[in-house]
Amino acid sequence: MPDTNASQSGMTWLIFALMTVVSWGLYGVFLHSGQMGMSDPVNGRYKAFLFVGIAYLITAVVGPAIMLLANGATWSMPAKGMGWSLLAGTVGALGAFCVLLAFGAKGTPNVVMAIVFAGAPVVNAIVALALHPPAGGWGAMRWQFIAGILLAAFGGYLVTRYRP
Repeated sequence: MPDTNASQSGMTWLIFALMTVVSWGLYGVFLHSGQMGMSDPVNGRYKAFLFVGIAYLITAVVGPAIMLLANGATWSMPAKGMGWSLLAGTVGALGAFCVLLAFGAKGTPNVVMAIVFAGAPVVNAIVALALHPPAGGWGAMRWQFIAGILLAAFGGYLVTRYRP
């Protein structure tokens, strides 16, 4: 198996990032289709989310376990790393569950997911900056970064205000 650290050199990281964009871009539409396909207007969203959980188990448990075994990794994991990782998984699963709740409250995939994907980068930037302040302090941030955050927020507003 290739060393994952070595494969992150060059532009390989961008390919993986774009694969994530495609995957998460499809997520809401497919999840809504799964909810509708359950033919249960009251509990269909929960049934669909049950299968999301099964998919997460297969993808997020079996996949990394195979990679760890293939790379001959130790199974020693510090509590700090496990704690942050469990928190990350919890907020990710909570977000996915809230997407379903939004669909159940009459939100449509094109609007709900646009708001999620416009708002999430704003939250990500604020929390990442709070946890890992930039070298040189807050004043070292370039105006383009701030403009990008504002444009993402404004895009979420426009999608909500002028939804189809």
